[in-house]
Amino acid sequence: MKNILIRLIALSFLIPLFIACDSEGVVKDYGVTSVQKLYNPDNGKAVVLHAKGSLTFEWEPALAEDGGNPLYEVAFDKEDGNFSAPVAIIAADNNGGSTRATLTHKQINKIAAEAGIESAEEGTLKWTVYSSKGYEAIKAQEERTITVTRLAGFADIPEQVYITGEATEGGADLSNALIMRESEEEEGLFEMYTFLKAGTPFHFTNGTSEESAIYSAANGILVEGGTTSLAKEGVYRIILDFTTGSATYTLIERIGFFFSPSNAMLFELPYVGNGVFRAEAQTVTFKQESWGRDERYKFRMYVREDVGEGEIVEMEWGTKNPTDSRPEPNSPDSYYHIALVNPSQWDNKWKLAGDFDGVPANYTIYLQADIPYYTHSIELSE
Repeated sequence: MKNILIRLIALSFLIPLFIACDSEGVVKDYGVTSVQKLYNPDNGKAVVLHAKGSLTFEWEPALAEDGGNPLYEVAFDKEDGNFSAPVAIIAADNNGGSTRATLTHKQINKIAAEAGIESAEEGTLKWTVYSSKGYEAIKAQEERTITVTRLAGFADIPEQVYITGEATEGGADLSNALIMRESEEEEGLFEMYTFLKAGTPFHFTNGTSEESAIYSAANGILVEGGTTSLAKEGVYRIILDFTTGSATYTLIERIGFFFSPSNAMLFELPYVGNGVFRAEAQTVTFKQESWGRDERYKFRMYVREDVGEGEIVEMEWGTKNPTDSRPEPNSPDSYYHIALVNPSQWDNKWKLAGDFDGVPANYTIYLQADIPYYTHSIELSE
């Protein structure tokens, strides 16, 4: 719903640009025709929703009195609805200016929930298009339906999620439960990096009181109630998706400092707790090139998916905000923010400050849930 509202707000700002005034300054609402034909998806199309999917809606252009381009919205309603009170209205691509609208399956899943279709159940949505060039929107001549099978997720997505139990860093005391990080991009997605003991129970909760809801996740499925235990002890990246009812546990084998000039990992950053990895008193000597000293770096992470049973996968932490400069004492915190990127030798790198050339320093990565951004720091050893 968050994405839907954003697109509608963007459209509402654009509409005044298409409203003209006559010579006396009176606002004029240009006429526009209705959309005559819907193209895609086919009427009655059946769609099984999945977490990474998307669906494109397309239609014939409308005509505007002034010869300009109309704006469009796609409206959705229940199977027996008449669009007098649609369950969702979404602006077309290009801030409403395109004759197509691309929706993620998660957006459609949310719309289906608003229409009363239960999780993992099949149901039918009705859709049409509205065209406008001012205040009045004109409904298309055609209506179509799509039959969707909803994701097996939760109707009520928690606002926050915690992990607790004997296996966790916070132990079984609920007041010490550790909060998970909510995704900025995907509704209902929560993530954390934490250590878990083997063979001892843990669970997730939406609060730190005894009345809080409890969740557990095993075999890739997130459910209400229960507890979970893992066979392998270690540091895990946990991802819970309440929209799809899915969960993953990825074992972190190691994270290391990757020196681009050598195309190699120079040293590991051991896990020290609470989502923090740190290597102390490590020395990096810049590489001498004909043009100067090369100081480019990033971080490599090696993981095993499937609760530590999968093959080793190489991942990389690089710049969230691309840079090609050394940091200054007054560089913003955003210089050090990190993001998962595709592994390479030179892309998405930082540059070490000259003070760290051949000098022992502490290298720290912060993958904590209670900070605004994942980040890292480099400080001279005392």
